[in-house]
Amino acid sequence: MDLLEEINKRGSMVDGSIQSLMPIGEPDELYRAMRYLFDAGGKRLRPASLILSTEAVGGDPKNVIPAATAVELVHNFTLIHDDIMDQDNLRRGIPAVHVKWGLSGAILAGDTLYSKSFHILSQNDADAARMVECLTLMSITCTEICEGQWTDINFEKRNDVTEAEYMEMVMKKTAILYAASCKMGAILGGGTPEQAQALWDFGRLTGVGFQIFDDVLDLITPEDVLGKIRGSDLMEGKQTLIAIHARNNNLKLDVFGKRDATREEIDDALEKLKDSGSIDYAQDKALNFVAEGKKKLDILPNSEAKDIMLALADYMIERKF
Repeated sequence: MDLLEEINKRGSMVDGSIQSLMPIGEPDELYRAMRYLFDAGGKRLRPASLILSTEAVGGDPKNVIPAATAVELVHNFTLIHDDIMDQDNLRRGIPAVHVKWGLSGAILAGDTLYSKSFHILSQNDADAARMVECLTLMSITCTEICEGQWTDINFEKRNDVTEAEYMEMVMKKTAILYAASCKMGAILGGGTPEQAQALWDFGRLTGVGFQIFDDVLDLITPEDVLGKIRGSDLMEGKQTLIAIHARNNNLKLDVFGKRDATREEIDDALEKLKDSGSIDYAQDKALNFVAEGKKKLDILPNSEAKDIMLALADYMIERKF
């Protein structure tokens, strides 16, 4: 099985849906700003997770394309606003939306994606009870994403963030959209409440592993592969699990919170983090979360979709960017 081919197969279903469900409208530039990151690529992991969850409970993937498209819109809305708040000028190797269209244009593009996501989700063909459950879940998810982002920003003002606080923040900021994607796929695919809950847990746990590993990649991946400045989390003073572990082990990093850090300073900090075991600690945590998440799929019958989801979980902590 070629995992990326299977993910791309389902992602392409969403790409086509974006073209039909979110056509260029007026004002022309607003819609171009909204579509900008979609056209730049992306792995489509969240919509693929939704579609796979539908398949895993015996549903027809063609029936959940609007829902899969909606979660990708939410994801891109968060990317646009994150880049503004983090002052990141690159995304997917190209200028960020706020660089190309300005802060006001980027905020409006993100807001419109957010509202469009609910409109598109409501177009899914499912019975009323399941649709209400999904719309409610999407609303709660978006609220918790914002709560997680607010907490993450506040962490930058503190030097005493605990590992437990970090985990709670990641659950909300990153993992919940994976969890919601998997659960909505199960709901709309006709799965049982037990299957929907198991898929929620799978998405939540593997989503945490994904974010922890993403923090690792921010440090060890070359910029031309990563698509943004390497070590940006350190320069922004982000309280990642790596930074928390380093602080707990009395490792001082001069580049922490230093936005104008040089390449040499970043490389020096990376060596210190490697030697201290902080990077290995984070990688081990990511592995443990993914392993726990995979166990949640034991409730599902054996199927190709289940096999792909298990392989996708491993990809979360094996990918190179």
